[in-house]
Amino acid sequence: MDSSSSREIVKDIPRLGLPMVFVAIALLATALGCIALGVRTGNPIFVAGPVLCIPAFILVIRGMVLVNPNQAKAVLLFGRYVGTIRSAGFYWINPFTVRRSVSLRAHNFNSETLKVNDLTGNPIEIGAVVVWRVRDTAQALFDVEDYESYVAIQTESALRHMASCHPYDTDKDEETSLRGSADEVNGELTTELTERLLTAGIEILEARLSHLAYAPEIAGAMLQRQQAEAIIAARSRIVDGAVGMVQMALQSLKDRGVVDLDEERRAAMVSNLLVVLCSERGTTPVVNTGTLYQ
Repeated sequence: MDSSSSREIVKDIPRLGLPMVFVAIALLATALGCIALGVRTGNPIFVAGPVLCIPAFILVIRGMVLVNPNQAKAVLLFGRYVGTIRSAGFYWINPFTVRRSVSLRAHNFNSETLKVNDLTGNPIEIGAVVVWRVRDTAQALFDVEDYESYVAIQTESALRHMASCHPYDTDKDEETSLRGSADEVNGELTTELTERLLTAGIEILEARLSHLAYAPEIAGAMLQRQQAEAIIAARSRIVDGAVGMVQMALQSLKDRGVVDLDEERRAAMVSNLLVVLCSERGTTPVVNTGTLYQ
């Protein structure tokens, strides 16, 4: 059978746990009664009662299985997997079987912060939170040594691989980056973990980055670069808006016939307006009492 296919056999058995409790009580009472009668009468025939009832009592008790909600019991008989009990309840099964408990609840795994290189070779720190649960109890118990440790190791491996496939940040809109494309990156991480953990019968409910930063040795330089890029982007937007406002002002003056400007005066007005609109500080106007040419 392919290791990636489901191996779990779900057993649907009657809940006979409670009736077998009364059987166990009856066996114990019979054994105690036979002992009392044997002591009182001295008849050796009563010795057969405890000899038969006590082993039967032990087997009845040994066969009782309690399955809690969101818990499963994998059942093995003489080293062979025979099935899994998933439904909550009180059962009685073959007393010679071995049962191994598996939690079906959702687990949170918070990975350690890893130091890796991104696609451009910059050292970064990255961590993830993975929400998972056991989908196939047989695969989780028998196809890997320790499925919880397997989840931790495969999560670390997937994080390293994903970080090496994308840059930390990029100025290209069509390129996926770790910082700017959170949804795409989380989706890729979920898909890769699902494929890696399929062998262990683990289902990934959610995977997302919980920590992302430049490594300390380059964090200062990268912060300055990000600040410079932010200033350039802001200045570009300011200049674009200022040029539009100057163009609108000149066109409005022309349409309304307020003033007739030659090329030199038009250039001077454009220069003054751009200084006013693009300056970081408040401007102080200078009143010219003469003409532009004096």
